[in-house]
Amino acid sequence: MTSRKILVTGAAGFIGSAFVRYVLRTLPDVEVVAFDKLTYAGNLENLAPVANDARYSIVQGDICDAEAVAASMRGCAWVVNFAAETHVDRSIVDPGAFVRTDVIGTYTLLEAARNLGVERFIQISTDEVYGNAEAPSGESRPSLETDALKPLSPYAASKAGADRLAFSYWATYGLPVVVTRCSNNFGPYQYPEKQLPLFITNALAGRAIPVYGNGENTRDWIHTDDHCSALVAILQAPSEQVVGEVYNVGASEERSIIENARSIVALTGAPESLITFVQDRLGHVRRHAVDSSKIQRTLGWQPTIRFDDGLRETVAWYRDNPEWLAHVLDRRDEFLGAALTLGTKGQ
Repeated sequence: MTSRKILVTGAAGFIGSAFVRYVLRTLPDVEVVAFDKLTYAGNLENLAPVANDARYSIVQGDICDAEAVAASMRGCAWVVNFAAETHVDRSIVDPGAFVRTDVIGTYTLLEAARNLGVERFIQISTDEVYGNAEAPSGESRPSLETDALKPLSPYAASKAGADRLAFSYWATYGLPVVVTRCSNNFGPYQYPEKQLPLFITNALAGRAIPVYGNGENTRDWIHTDDHCSALVAILQAPSEQVVGEVYNVGASEERSIIENARSIVALTGAPESLITFVQDRLGHVRRHAVDSSKIQRTLGWQPTIRFDDGLRETVAWYRDNPEWLAHVLDRRDEFLGAALTLGTKGQ
């Protein structure tokens, strides 16, 4: 592969930082320009393992800032857009922030990419855009790329808007866009408001593990390294094979909330009595799962990390990196504090 410079937005977040670390580890001829606003979930400690790599640079900026975006994108052949507000619960409280970042920010990036003539633009979407995983008949099954988008939360709706906006830039202007819709990611460095790190953090601290509703809602899980390998496969594929396409990315590892809670209790040695059922989330999707046969068939990509193995390693990472977690908690994020204590309210 010829040498390339990549602009990675949202690069200090969970998945974005995993992609930066993965690319610098696996693609020796690639240079990375990391771009991040460094809001509550952006954490430079996530990028500490590559901070001294000469092929890496970091820019603090907002993807809604057209001037900053253009300055950082100039000279980049590829753009991978992870930057987004991503947490469903936060979107219920403040949907406007999601519309601004996820839609207006994506528009700003697309305009810059169009003006600068980038060679490939990957828009990181999500399986949330499908709503419940089901056939048009209503039968529950993993979502296909051709399924209708039926987002059920402001987060999902903002991502659906960005998803379709990116596609329209290919259809209208010929911008070489690829859209990916990935299932739930997990692994090290994930901000602990999300399900698995929240459960792990609370189990290790002896706090209640809050399970929404009856705990039966299910998600398809994929390790971030497998997600990253799929994105690299898309970047390396011939343009005629991937540009203008949508790819589901998943590992066919479906687990319910209660199953995850019990697995984490077992892995941490915490008492099962910590599992606490709480009021269900508004608009809670019953099932998220994607059919990834298209990317497997056309690009030969396959996930390699089984959920049980990845979860065991993830639990060990949080146990072995208390300083990272302490620094996150030291920020005194009120929303995160409420999430961590959700299962103890009223008791």
